Amino acid sequence: MTAISNKTQRPLSIPLPGGKSLHLGPGKTGQIAAKAVEDPQVKKLVESGEIEVGGEDPRSTAGPRGGKRGRTPMFGQNPSNRRSGDR
Repeated sequence: MTAISNKTQRPLSIPLPGGKSLHLGPGKTGQIAAKAVEDPQVKKLVESGEIEVGGEDPRSTAGPRGGKRGRTPMFGQNPSNRRSGDR
């Protein structure tokens, strides 16, 4: 994944290949696929200075759990023994 940053003071909708788009707020950073950087529409935004393309995002190579954040179960609670429905 490649990091990109919005360098404007307004929100941007960055068109990506495959009919998708990335919405970035002012000064925010996002991630796109490395091959999406070669798209003509993305290149046009880079040349105009509206977005800046960085290298690899360090969060994407942080190990097997990369950027995954999940809730851990609290002590004393076992989610597999949870009851639901009428009792």
